[in-house]
Amino acid sequence: MKEITMDLFYSELSALIDTLEVKETKNIVAAAEIMAETTAKGGVVHVFGSGHSVGFSMEMQNRVGSLANIHKIENNDFVLSGKMSLAEFKDPNNKFERRPGLAGEFFELYSVAPEDCFIIISNSGINGLVIDMAITAKERGNKVIVVTSWQHTSAEDSRHPSGKKLYELGDVVIDNCGPRGDALIETGKVEKICSVSSITGAFIAQALETETVRILREQNLEAPIFWAEHLENAKEHNAALREKYHGRV
Repeated sequence: MKEITMDLFYSELSALIDTLEVKETKNIVAAAEIMAETTAKGGVVHVFGSGHSVGFSMEMQNRVGSLANIHKIENNDFVLSGKMSLAEFKDPNNKFERRPGLAGEFFELYSVAPEDCFIIISNSGINGLVIDMAITAKERGNKVIVVTSWQHTSAEDSRHPSGKKLYELGDVVIDNCGPRGDALIETGKVEKICSVSSITGAFIAQALETETVRILREQNLEAPIFWAEHLENAKEHNAALREKYHGRV
């Protein structure tokens, strides 16, 4: 058994990222092609993940160098819109992320156009809400990019009434290559430590934006990228982008 150290984590994480880059580049590029098509048509990329997967959308939206047409869907929008009380939302016996049947009401909160696409993230890919969101998006004709852990999702049963898992609903599916349960490092006991889906998710999120920009540039199209505030005319540039997508992101 190797000694548990930061160096061990770095070594195993680096190997995992290398595996991800080799194994999933084709799928990341395919997903970026969907995002580029959406962007070229003036559409929005809606990003949704529950639990820790919300970090994926935070990685992509409203920061220097990010695409301006990224819309982060948040679970708490359901409470803030008055569709559900805070007590109902936080009910420990009926976890929000496991509930099917809510996606249609979620869609009522946002302006979703036919040219828009979705990125839906779930490490397990078995919970009711994310599967419901993907089903609803597909029914409405929007393309769906799925990010999940194949090791995890293939080892668990679906919690959705349809029996489907999230990966079955993706136009493109990206495996984050993480282990079942998310934790990476063996301890020599029953438990493992160092969950990695947030890190692999950040890599995938930034890779998607990078490839989307590359594809748009190859088509001689300008990508809607937020500039750093210290650049000349940055405030005007960024304000124009926010106005372009106002009410949609």
